[in-house]
Amino acid sequence: MTTFSVRHITSYRYTRPVEFGEHRLMFRPRDSFDQRLLSSHLQVDPQPEYVRWIHDVFGNCVALIGFAEASRELRFETTIRLDHTPHIAIDLQIDEAALTYPFAYDPEEALDLERTIHRHYPDPGDAVGKWARQFVRIGQPTETGHLLMTLCYAIHESFIYARRLAHGTQTPLETLQLRRGTCRDFALLMMEAARSLGLAARFITGYIYVPDRDGSLTLGGGSTHAWCQIYLPGAGWVEFDPTNGIVGNRDLIRVGVARDPKQAIPLWGSYDGSASDFDDMSVQVNVTTDDRSARL
Repeated sequence: MTTFSVRHITSYRYTRPVEFGEHRLMFRPRDSFDQRLLSSHLQVDPQPEYVRWIHDVFGNCVALIGFAEASRELRFETTIRLDHTPHIAIDLQIDEAALTYPFAYDPEEALDLERTIHRHYPDPGDAVGKWARQFVRIGQPTETGHLLMTLCYAIHESFIYARRLAHGTQTPLETLQLRRGTCRDFALLMMEAARSLGLAARFITGYIYVPDRDGSLTLGGGSTHAWCQIYLPGAGWVEFDPTNGIVGNRDLIRVGVARDPKQAIPLWGSYDGSASDFDDMSVQVNVTTDDRSARL
């Protein structure tokens, strides 16, 4: 078990005082058997008029933040501490009937999984599906775990990670054609590839721990990150991070789950003004381990 600390600061600056609409903030990790929240703190400047917590349709904790005063800067600082246990659910825990592909979900589970199995993005020539099916063996059994690990590693090894200033996520077809993208792009591509094979997939937003930068309070010790989960009978929702080639939750801090990336934006809001009023934005994320920080 490891104790992670995450400090995340997002600042928006404007050329004149502007008024703000309600903001939605998703930073509180999901408590589970493999990660347990120890503490969390939220600081917002200017002082908000209210902070209201809800659970969204997926059960994520979301803070709704309202403002009464105008300002030239809007700053959010969140800190969390949690116990984290590495877990590789795919390790020989899949139901026997699902050990080889293809397999059928239990009808009771399939009813709830239906929307996460359905493909969400246009692909007229089924390019994503054809790409995924090349990893299915012809004329012999295909191990389900091996198939999904191969999909994950194929993206990690054959695609180029590239930061992108533009907001949003590329379509899976765009990512496949460009062979480059961000973590959100790679997660969505793997989701749609798995869905093309009839498997249930969902999107995860959170943080990743970067050991080489542990202990620093100035360098980014990690980053907001995105990956995906695939549902496997007997193993449940199994994590796959195609950006880093990770299977399981090692170094991954799960904050929100969703059917589509548009439903899992860590921070979203608006201001009353013109585009020219916006001046700059900065983000700093530090992910550290308590033990390492204490030694340093």
